[in-house]
Amino acid sequence: MAGGQETPKTYVPLTCHGHSRPVTHINFSSIGPEGEYYMISACKDNNPMLRDGVTGDWIGTFFGHKGAVYQARLSPDTQYAATASADFTAKIWDTHSGEVTYTLQHNHIVRAVAFPPNSGNLLATGGMEKKLRIFDLDRVDPSASGNGLMNGNTNGASDHKTITADMGFEVGAGVHGGTIKSIVWTHDPNILVTAADDKTIRWWDLQTQSVVQQQSVQGDIGSCEFTNIKGEPGDIGGGLPILTIAAGKTVYFYGGVDARTLIRSITLPYDVASVALHPIQRKFVTGGMKDTWAKVYDYDSEQEIDVHKGHHGPIWSISFSPDGKLYATGSEDGTIKMWKNCQGSFGLWRAQD
Repeated sequence: MAGGQETPKTYVPLTCHGHSRPVTHINFSSIGPEGEYYMISACKDNNPMLRDGVTGDWIGTFFGHKGAVYQARLSPDTQYAATASADFTAKIWDTHSGEVTYTLQHNHIVRAVAFPPNSGNLLATGGMEKKLRIFDLDRVDPSASGNGLMNGNTNGASDHKTITADMGFEVGAGVHGGTIKSIVWTHDPNILVTAADDKTIRWWDLQTQSVVQQQSVQGDIGSCEFTNIKGEPGDIGGGLPILTIAAGKTVYFYGGVDARTLIRSITLPYDVASVALHPIQRKFVTGGMKDTWAKVYDYDSEQEIDVHKGHHGPIWSISFSPDGKLYATGSEDGTIKMWKNCQGSFGLWRAQD
């Protein structure tokens, strides 16, 4: 596959408008049966948006939160979306109808949500309560039907089900010393990872409900995400997803089935807000806490190979698409930009001879 140095730099990024406040998080779905995929964005304007992941075209907006939304994720089958909000709730949405199916009522701001790698029936949440909770949606409401809300009103206010925090299963009570900013489930469904404001990354074994590994970091944790490009045997992670973390001036890359093996850490000359890795092309992209640029680096040489300018605020979230042919950046400036990462025509880009 083409390396980063060979990708033409003349392509103009696609800019996705629609949000009115800073974009806090973006997340791509997996690739569907016809090659399609989707992107969801969280924003401080309270209204997460769903888009076509190839073109950036708007599909719909999820209305219902009454506070900033900090994180948004799609379930593995893209049937549902989960969002974390300052209104003390996490919500689960039907992506076809746009309606709320569950509201998970918490006691403080919710900053993070995560689905397991192969299920949309469990959801992990965390935030300013400093509590990691797992909600089993089948168990709390075994009669819930995925299609039962299609004919409800547009905001789903009268039809959806409210789940209280005490119906979630708390893991590791009292361990987190700060707000939980991110949660990701590893390839091993028994292991998930939390990133908290106490500057600690923790690997949790859900069977023993205990921390099996932790990493203290210098500086604030910016992002903590898995690669979503389908791996190949010879890539950086040996075909498995790689945990990519931005913290302080360092980016960390963890591999293995449970993402507990540190493959490499790279220190940069600035505080990193976000990072995304292409494990096959062996390059990564960062956003800085105090600048507006997306910088592209060669993974092996650690040298900067490209700089993308266009945003007017820090880039809080970066993600490659699941086919690796583009990456998206979400910024303080309220926009999402999509940057081409392949040769020839793709999506709305046309090949330049």
